[in-house]
Amino acid sequence: MKKLSIRDLAVAGRRVLVRVDFNVPLHAGGVADDTRIRETLPTIEYLLKEKAKVILCSHLGRPKGKRNPEFSLRPVAEHLRMLLDRDLGAEVQVGFCPETVGLQAEEMAARLEPGSVLLLENLRFQPEEEANDSGFSRRLAALAELYVNDAFGSAHRAHASTVGVTQFLQPAAAGFLMEKELRYLGQALHDPAHPFVVILGGAKIADKIPVIESLARHADTILIGGGMAYTFLAAQGKPVGDSLCERDKLDVAKRVLARAAEGKLRLLLPVDHVVAARLEPHAPHQVVAEIPAGQKALDIGPRTVALYAEQIAAARTIVWNGPMGVFETPPFERGTVAIAQAVAASSATSIVGGGDSVAAIEAAGVASRITHVSTGGGASLEFLAGQELPGVAALTGKTA
Repeated sequence: MKKLSIRDLAVAGRRVLVRVDFNVPLHAGGVADDTRIRETLPTIEYLLKEKAKVILCSHLGRPKGKRNPEFSLRPVAEHLRMLLDRDLGAEVQVGFCPETVGLQAEEMAARLEPGSVLLLENLRFQPEEEANDSGFSRRLAALAELYVNDAFGSAHRAHASTVGVTQFLQPAAAGFLMEKELRYLGQALHDPAHPFVVILGGAKIADKIPVIESLARHADTILIGGGMAYTFLAAQGKPVGDSLCERDKLDVAKRVLARAAEGKLRLLLPVDHVVAARLEPHAPHQVVAEIPAGQKALDIGPRTVALYAEQIAAARTIVWNGPMGVFETPPFERGTVAIAQAVAASSATSIVGGGDSVAAIEAAGVASRITHVSTGGGASLEFLAGQELPGVAALTGKTA
C-alpha cells in the first residue's frame, strides 16, 4: 500500500487535477450537508498554500451519462469558496467550468493562476466517465500536469477519473484523505492491536461474507447484528419468525459458523430481540429471547447490547460497518445508538464506515470520539474484504 503522497509532488505553479468526492446532498439550490467537502479541505488548502493551480473533478448523484441541472456541481463551487475563505482568512478564487472536458475546460485551466481553484462540471454527465473511456481519460488528463486522488469513496470504481486518467497523467499521488483512509483501514486489516473486535450489521449476509472471511483471519471477535443476524440464527436452527432471512444463504452462514467454531474466532449473535408484527414508526413492540411466529425482529435487545458492549469495552481495535436494527424507524434505532455510545466510550482505535453506522454516531452525538470515520461505504467494505481497489492500484508506487 506504499503509494506516492501529495507531499512528494513539486506542485508550485503547476496544474494539479484532484479527484474529490463532492457527491453531496443539495437542497433549495445549496449544499445541504458539506461533510464530504470538508473532509478534502486539507488537500485543497495544502495545494493552495503551495501555490498550485488546482483543478477539481467529482461526480454528483446518478445522472446516467446525461446533462441534468439537478445534479450540477455549480452550487458546490460557491460553497467551497465560502469554506476556503473562512479557513484561509483570505478570498480564494474558485471558478466553475460548465463543461468537464473540451475547449472551454482547457481554456479555463490554462488561465488559472497559482493559488486558485477550478471546479469542473459533474463527471457523470459524460457516459465515458463510468465506461473508463480512453479518449475521455486523455482529454481529462490534458487539463493538468499532475494528478491527485483524494476520493476514497470512489476508489473501488474503475472509472476514467480514478483509473483511466492515470494512464496519461503521471505521477498519480494520494491526497491526505486517501492517505488517512488507507492508513487506518490498512492497519486494521494487516496489523491491528488486539483484542480486535469487528461489528457487522445491515440487511444482507451476502454483502458481508467476503469481509467476514477476510477479517476472521485477524479479528478476535465478530459481533453480528441487523437483518443478517437472522440468517445466521436460522442456520443454527433457531426460530426467526417473519424476520428478514436469506434462505438461499443458509449454507453460507453454516460454513461461516463452522469456520468460527474450528478456530479461535468468537462469532456472537443476538441473544434477545426487539420484535413487532409490522415495521411501522412507534409500532407496538416487545423484547423476547426467542422470536415468535408472526413477529419480525427489528433490533437487538438490551441483553445483546450489554453482551456486545462488554466485548467493545475490552477491545483495542474496533471496526464497525452496518446498523444493529432498522435504524431509520423509531424505536428500532436504540440498539444501534447504544452500540455507537459503547464504541465512543472505548479507548480502542475505532473505525466506523457505512452510511447508517455514520448516521448512528452522529445521531448519538459521539462522532468526534471516533478515531476514524470512513468516507467510503462500498470502498471500505471491499478494502476490508482484501480486494484491490482500482483507484488505489492506479496510484504511483513509492520506491523509498
